[in-house]
Amino acid sequence: MMDSEFSSRNSESGAGGSSFSIVNSELRTVIVLVGPSASGKTAVSLPLAELLGAEIISADSRQIYRFMDIGTAKPTAAERARVTHHFIDILNPDQEYSAGEFGIRGREEIERIFSRGHVPLVVGGSGLYVRSLTDGLFDGPPADFEVRTTIEEQFARGGVEELLGELRRVDPVFAARVDRTKPRRMIRALEVYHVTGVPISRLHEEQRIEIPFKSRVLGLAWPKPELHRRIGRRCEQMFEGGLLEEVEGLVRKGYGPELNALNTVGYAEVFEFRKGVITQDEMVEQISRNTRQYAKRQMTWFRRDERIEWLNMSEVRGPDDVAGEIVKRLNAASRK
Repeated sequence: MMDSEFSSRNSESGAGGSSFSIVNSELRTVIVLVGPSASGKTAVSLPLAELLGAEIISADSRQIYRFMDIGTAKPTAAERARVTHHFIDILNPDQEYSAGEFGIRGREEIERIFSRGHVPLVVGGSGLYVRSLTDGLFDGPPADFEVRTTIEEQFARGGVEELLGELRRVDPVFAARVDRTKPRRMIRALEVYHVTGVPISRLHEEQRIEIPFKSRVLGLAWPKPELHRRIGRRCEQMFEGGLLEEVEGLVRKGYGPELNALNTVGYAEVFEFRKGVITQDEMVEQISRNTRQYAKRQMTWFRRDERIEWLNMSEVRGPDDVAGEIVKRLNAASRK
């Protein structure tokens, strides 16, 4: 895996001897580490967690699913044994899960981590999951399957443009910020509107959730050429690690491309290859290209968050070095 490669290089000036000097359970500060795909979040999070005395909360919308290890770049069993992780392998791929539910369950886990005298360290690239956890996210009324079925039929007829057209009419605020590659979010927003008569963007503003802790958010920023090279290497390593075999195993278990969890980068392309729609070379290129595009969308999301303190990354810096810099920043802030 890419993070393993990054882990093999440690700076001589690494984090050795550093420690988190503030009593975090009293300050109730949650540390958050974000970044785009292949930015080295896992590699940095492990030594950082050890320095902080932390437990990791994974804020990744796909690593919650079992049997999807390679395509999601999930932390290995050895890495999870090294540091306690939460919200990995909690659902099967055919089970639904929302950012709102993650926020609720994640805040409950944060309280348990604080009660054990540990530091909650949130790690992930799913911006909506991070936002739901640290800022609160109104998840709307329970699902109305009749309304949802009608909207899904509308989507089947007219695609994303059909959904966007109605969203621009009933909820232009949400329409302006929604990710066009996430039609399920559009369907949910329209469902909420038709059930309540109120745009989901207004409900988000009116029903803000009280967050019982502070957040310190740090991000890993790479020069675009280096990040693209890392993404390319990660894609190669996914195939070397058995991505095709992983998908075949999912199919044998009865999981297919119609599932939201598998209609995502790294899996959707493999299913297209299995159907003979694209060649193997095209599949590899499309996964790399689509991952680069996804990383761009991730950075667009994160750059809107002015709280994020960015760390400039390069291939010559080891994860221990980066973890040490983060701890120094945290300790410097605690002394102010």
